[in-house]
Amino acid sequence: MEREAMEFDVVIVGGGPAGLAAAIRLKQLDPAHSVCLVEKGAEIGAHVLSGAVMDPRGIDELIPDWQERDAPLDTPVSEDEFRFLTARGGCRLPSALLPACFNNEGSYIVSLGQVCRWLGAQAEAAGVEIYPGFAGAEVLYDEAGAVKGVATGDMGVGRDGRPGPNHQPGMALHARYTLFAEGCRGHLGKQLEARFELRRHSQPQTYGLGIKELWEVPPEQHRRGLVLHTAGWPLPSDAYGGGFCYHYGENLVAVGLVVGLGYSNPWLSPFEEFQRLKTHPEPRRMLAGGRRLAYGARALVAGGLQALPKLAFPGGALIGDDAGFLVASRIKGSHAAIKSGSLAAEAAHAALAAGRSRDELAAYPERFRNSWLYDELRAARNFKPWMAKGLVLGSAMFGIDQMLFRGRAPWTLGLAADHEQLRSAAECAPIAYPRPDGVLSFDRLSSVFLSNTHHAEDQPCHLKLGDGGTPIRINLARYDAPEQRYCPAGVYEIVRDEANAPRLQINAQNCLHCKACDIKDPTQNITWVAPQGGEGPIYAQM
Repeated sequence: MEREAMEFDVVIVGGGPAGLAAAIRLKQLDPAHSVCLVEKGAEIGAHVLSGAVMDPRGIDELIPDWQERDAPLDTPVSEDEFRFLTARGGCRLPSALLPACFNNEGSYIVSLGQVCRWLGAQAEAAGVEIYPGFAGAEVLYDEAGAVKGVATGDMGVGRDGRPGPNHQPGMALHARYTLFAEGCRGHLGKQLEARFELRRHSQPQTYGLGIKELWEVPPEQHRRGLVLHTAGWPLPSDAYGGGFCYHYGENLVAVGLVVGLGYSNPWLSPFEEFQRLKTHPEPRRMLAGGRRLAYGARALVAGGLQALPKLAFPGGALIGDDAGFLVASRIKGSHAAIKSGSLAAEAAHAALAAGRSRDELAAYPERFRNSWLYDELRAARNFKPWMAKGLVLGSAMFGIDQMLFRGRAPWTLGLAADHEQLRSAAECAPIAYPRPDGVLSFDRLSSVFLSNTHHAEDQPCHLKLGDGGTPIRINLARYDAPEQRYCPAGVYEIVRDEANAPRLQINAQNCLHCKACDIKDPTQNITWVAPQGGEGPIYAQM
């Protein structure tokens, strides 16, 4: 069956803060622009997961009257704490010893999913056509090789790849310009980077895996507006990462751990490290007597300015975390995503107004280089390279970078790809993690249940192996199958038959769309692609 085609001025792939900001800005600049946004989640915000402490700078510029429009930024940060943890204690670091990037004054603790739902309502009110439940599955090109849009995925395809009785072909969405806002490690973004060699002059992107739970705690333990960040235990000193506890709303605490995916020990499990973090006296005191409401996980970009690819190409551009706009030192990306979406929209509007179509939006990277977003990323550019050298040395050197040089050091450090960092299992000490107690710490499957994740079983597996023998021949033999541990959802497990022969079993129905496997697999043999539209987690409050 042939795809039905629809024509638009601009098509946007992804309903996170970057994509929605781009859609809104296009309509602000010219209400006559026809703008279509597709989102793979069942609704806007369903797949959005972040801490989140939000700098309002981006939304201030995009929608200056957001407060009058009841935007869900209703918990201003009232307290900032940064603690270094040891196994049994720790200490609070004085604010005077911390770089300014760790100051959250003027920011808000939010559910980014709720913010995106609100932005979606603003976009629809402006006339943007939004189609949730439709995954961008394929990039479409014109005769000259420029991007001419995307095709949404077919529905009703069986596990064998053949159309089933309820098969519906995807829709072809053609545009004069297409903006890709899929979030971190977007699978179409990866294809575009390869096709147009967008990373020819950039450093490898590096990532963290953020694991988060939402708790409701007793009122006497709630400190509305508190932002607590931790470093140190439970992570080893050579692994980058840290914990967070954000108190907001009505007795809600967002607690989580970010683990840099450049760690070297294949026995390390980010999920179990997070469960251990909650048993520390500091988080335990906050969560005692509380109730776990939700769970989720998502990779986040961390490479900074030098890891940005070329942003524009014939017919389109990368925005938000699809490009890598996150300020890792501040643990903030939503303001950067909104700004990048707005900048791309302004470049697209100028091109449309000039009658152009499917050329390279050179004005977008130019606008970025002249923006506060560029300045912020440039000042923080050495954060991840320094932290990759270990907690103690990295903290000291980044402190010098920020407090002595004010982010203007005359050097820019390089980055290394995360998947290249694993050592063999034989070289590293196994880590014995405690069993979950069911009170503060939990297992993977009960956690996945709280994410409301659903995938129809009769469909092609959306986790593709380049070579079916690699997981056993290399990953198991050399690294003891690290995919069993870096996946926070129990998707990958080694099972054995009656003759004790191992094979990799992929439980794709558990997938949280975090992309850790696509990033950390040491042989880069796993490729994440979008499943049927509307499937995956539903993060109602995250």
